[in-house]
Amino acid sequence: MLAQYAEAYMNNLNSVLIEGNMVRDPLFRNTQKGTSVCNFTIASNRYYRMDSNLEKEVGFFDVETWGKLADACNTQGHKGRGVRVVGRLKQDRWTGNDGKNHNKVAIVAEHVEYRTDFKKAGDTASEAEAMVEAAEAEAEYETAENSGEDPDDIQFTQKENVGVEEFQAVTF
Repeated sequence: MLAQYAEAYMNNLNSVLIEGNMVRDPLFRNTQKGTSVCNFTIASNRYYRMDSNLEKEVGFFDVETWGKLADACNTQGHKGRGVRVVGRLKQDRWTGNDGKNHNKVAIVAEHVEYRTDFKKAGDTASEAEAMVEAAEAEAEYETAENSGEDPDDIQFTQKENVGVEEFQAVTF
């Protein structure tokens, strides 16, 4: 009996993992029942070679978040910020006033991570921090060069520790 139920009502796999940058600031609203909803669009780049040229393909994907995740996306997200979204695809279908059928596919986020948010140019505090990090990395590189170690190994380790591709997770 349980096997028949599971087979009849089992969800098919519907999972999405995508990285990109927010195209614009998130749009935040509340439903009539007071549930938070935050929508944003991300641009995801794909590079490939065609003949001897490097080509770029950009895809734009709408993302929808709900509840506490929507609240967090509203406060932490902004245009240009790098995000990693884990979620599922949702297809909305409707008939327009003109009688034509329409549909739209969006990602409903279950988990959102943000790339480290670097300050804009002109912010002296972030410029100073960036200069210190660059000087530390350069000093470590020079130390490795004089010690007989392979400087590329040390520099790679330094890049990992700086956290340039580090993400901040937001889940609820």
